[in-house]
Amino acid sequence: MPAPAPVPVPVACGTQSLRSPTPGTGTGAGAGAGMKRILLTGAAGGVLIALLKLIEYKHFVQTYPAELYGGLIAVLFTAIGIYFGLKLTRKEVVMVRDRGPFVLNQEKLKELGITPREHEILGLIAEGLSNREIGERLFVSENTVKTHSSRLFDKMGVNRRVQAVQRGKDLGLIP
Repeated sequence: MPAPAPVPVPVACGTQSLRSPTPGTGTGAGAGAGMKRILLTGAAGGVLIALLKLIEYKHFVQTYPAELYGGLIAVLFTAIGIYFGLKLTRKEVVMVRDRGPFVLNQEKLKELGITPREHEILGLIAEGLSNREIGERLFVSENTVKTHSSRLFDKMGVNRRVQAVQRGKDLGLIP
């Protein structure tokens, strides 16, 4: 006579049999079934905890919506500010070659026809002085400085003070 079939009994997380199946079939209420039961019970507990946290979160959002969104926006703008602050203020490493002591290129001065006074004004422009400050330092009027600067720019083939300084450095006229 065949063995009676097991009777399933409902439990919280699945079914459990009142009697074990026939021995030797590979399944039973042994170690494998016990592990499966533990895993199912743990998963059910995790789902319940997650559900409780979700309900708690929804209550929190409904109770403090303005503060929550204000805080999220503040955190977002803080992160963006830090990112761009670091990106824009990152210092670049500039390699400067030591060329030794400065040697004035007299040939270029003569070739361009730059007078000693114009050369002196070029050096003061390179120091970052304004026309008024150059005039005060050399005891000449501001208009005289403008005239010398204009002639210097024409001789060097430039239109601006910054261009004159860069060209003067390239030609070896100023350090």
